[in-house]
Amino acid sequence: MVHAPLRHAAPALLAYAAVRLTGLLTLALWAHRRHHGVWPVLAAQWDANWYLGIADHGYARQLGTAFDANNLAFFPLYPVLVKAVAVLTPGSRASTGLAIAVVCSFLAAWGVHAVGSHLHGRRTGVLLTVLWAALPVGLVQWMGYTESLFTAFAAWALYAVLTGRLLWAASLAALAGLTRPTGVAVAAAVTVTALLSLRRGFTVRALAAAALAPAGWLAYVGWVGLRLGRWDGYFAVQRLWHNDWDGGAETVRRLREVLAQNSSPELFLVMVTVTLLAAVALYALCAGDRQPVPLLVFTGILLLIVLGSGGVYFPRARFLLPGFPLLLPVALHLTRASRRFRALFLTAAVLGSAYCGAYMVLVWPSAP
Repeated sequence: MVHAPLRHAAPALLAYAAVRLTGLLTLALWAHRRHHGVWPVLAAQWDANWYLGIADHGYARQLGTAFDANNLAFFPLYPVLVKAVAVLTPGSRASTGLAIAVVCSFLAAWGVHAVGSHLHGRRTGVLLTVLWAALPVGLVQWMGYTESLFTAFAAWALYAVLTGRLLWAASLAALAGLTRPTGVAVAAAVTVTALLSLRRGFTVRALAAAALAPAGWLAYVGWVGLRLGRWDGYFAVQRLWHNDWDGGAETVRRLREVLAQNSSPELFLVMVTVTLLAAVALYALCAGDRQPVPLLVFTGILLLIVLGSGGVYFPRARFLLPGFPLLLPVALHLTRASRRFRALFLTAAVLGSAYCGAYMVLVWPSAP
């Protein structure tokens, strides 16, 4: 039953593997020249350490006053998977976490292809998958982070919505809501679509899907509140991490800061800035192309969360990694472009992604 869809997606998955292996090879060569190991930066650094700590020791019981002592900002599904799978497999939990991320990245790539292929044909699906793989922060897809798992849930939830499988979509949205804070964007896409479908006639299935989609996100936020003994417990944790929503004031300030620097700005911050500006422009194109409502709701809320946060600036390109529908206008343009232009564009994107990924983990001194 799975064989035919998998055969249909095989060119996209092979292309995805080629892009990510190019990035991994570039990282390995660069790391070798710097006498640096590859495995630690992929499996056990920055956020990966937080997730491994949750898998090992569980969650904090008090709010506290220091952000670096409170892990309740990190959603539970990925560390739970790491802990569960590590019991059944050899190796460390860090290796298990990395393996889960890599496997989920292929599931995500398959879902990305499914959405693109369903909307605009197989060629667009393949190109969309390659573009997603070749994002500047694409290396994160093969790190011990939650982006691959979350994108897999998001992509297949959106595909289920587009094909009218609302309960499947809602179930996947609920799982996305247990994976990352931005799971609320997936939930909103499913809930809005389910509610809009009621205009064609009342169905219990649509109403159930609308209620189920945000259940994962609400469950974790509610649990944090109970654990801390205050109704706004999760939001208090976010304020502790300086991640409260300020409507974009901090984003605009940092954008101006990077763009107005007289001296050469830090390359990674330039990449983040270009990614944010490109994402806004691409969303405008998506709206102009009248993308299906679930895609516009998902990427719109994802952009609102990322751009409206008052938190740290440098991870925001990574936070937008699951927003693959933003790349659809580019994929569609490439399907109509000449073969030579398409080859040059994709080659530049793949090599640029390989360089940016290696720079991100070997030169940039903070988290990606």
